Amino acid sequence: MTMSDPLGDMLTRIRNGQQARKTVVSTPGSQMRSNVLEVLKREGYIRGFTSSVSEQTVNASDLSIELKYYEGEPVIREIKRVSKPGRRVYSKINDLPRVFNGLGISIISTPQGIMSDNEARAANVGGEVLCHVF
Repeated sequence: MTMSDPLGDMLTRIRNGQQARKTVVSTPGSQMRSNVLEVLKREGYIRGFTSSVSEQTVNASDLSIELKYYEGEPVIREIKRVSKPGRRVYSKINDLPRVFNGLGISIISTPQGIMSDNEARAANVGGEVLCHVF
């Protein structure tokens, strides 16, 4: 069965893994997921991620995400999908949302690639608001 929202699935795996105090969670790999994880790594919300090719199927890859904790508490307090398959949310550069008054980030899919809201403001581009992270 195909997945209707792969990015939402990855965010849920991260959320569930942190609630269970896991150090590493695994998710199926894709280019969009890797780009979102790269933004999370740059912003300091995860330790890192690695990609590995699965032996079970020929063209499938898995992403192992190393979750980050500070003094026993998860660094990601809230991670929420904004733009969903049933309702896409787009934002102009002037209307980019601030998450918790700038303490969190929005991850934006722009014509120049997937980036955080601060990087999008610096590049002066808008796009689809994928998720909020705090």
